[in-house]
Amino acid sequence: MTTRAGFAAIIGAPNAGKSTLTNRLVGAKVSIVTQKVQTTRFPVRGVAMAGEAQIILVDTPGIFSPRRRLDRAMVRSAWGGADEADNIVHLVDSVAELAAGEPGAKSADKRSAIDVVTIVEGLQRSGKKAILALNKIDGMRRDTLLALAQRLFETGVYSEVFMISAADGQGVDDLKARLAALMPESPWLYPAEQTADLPARLLAAEITREKLFLRVHEELPYAAAVETTAFEERKDGSLRIEQTIYVERESQRPIILGKNGQTLKWIGQKSREELTELLDRTVHLFLHVKVDERWADKREFYGDVGLDFDV
Repeated sequence: MTTRAGFAAIIGAPNAGKSTLTNRLVGAKVSIVTQKVQTTRFPVRGVAMAGEAQIILVDTPGIFSPRRRLDRAMVRSAWGGADEADNIVHLVDSVAELAAGEPGAKSADKRSAIDVVTIVEGLQRSGKKAILALNKIDGMRRDTLLALAQRLFETGVYSEVFMISAADGQGVDDLKARLAALMPESPWLYPAEQTADLPARLLAAEITREKLFLRVHEELPYAAAVETTAFEERKDGSLRIEQTIYVERESQRPIILGKNGQTLKWIGQKSREELTELLDRTVHLFLHVKVDERWADKREFYGDVGLDFDV
């Protein structure tokens, strides 16, 4: 029996659907998904099984024009994940890409299109070929999609094109089968039942950060981080987890707390419920909110997850 195993990096502009695609390919939640862009701050490896092939999916941060030190580290991390992978999937939000060329296009669509050009140029410089995956094709005209595929394919950086919907699964099985066939012959790198290599305490922080942005996405910009400060197994088999939510300004603290602490209570409840299910044990979760205007520039927040801050 010949087994295969290798790495496939999923790159793309922020909010292209990379985390959703990773979760769909794996069949389990390994990367947080919110309506906010730039949610993934470091590569998360998901383990997808396809017959005798094991595909290690590297869900990278979105590639965009960086401003802060953290932004530069995220973009560097995304390209690093692509450079080290056996194969690259460039995921494109086809809705945003097509809308960018229309009169009165939204600024978000224009930014997404600029990010696509940036990625194409980066692939051209690297000399690597990528698989183009046009995402969010639900309800779109086929001739429109074909024209978009042709325009992007003519850049010369793609080996083939797939049209998919990461949200509902259209075309994802075909993409998964192709990635499986491209994996090099190798023993499996992870046990068959393992879906990710994200440490439990880091997973806990990511789950809480997801709930945070789901609840306060209108009021809070990307100026928050979650750190797991204690992760202890109790004698009864349950877990005691303590986490600190960092914000940059004092004015952001009451947004997270909410009236009479109700917002923070909701975040904690939803995070605790999901962690209890994921970790298959009772979780006691305690959340604290702290103001630190320079958290995004501190190496200790992301140095242990592979982000290079010397950029």
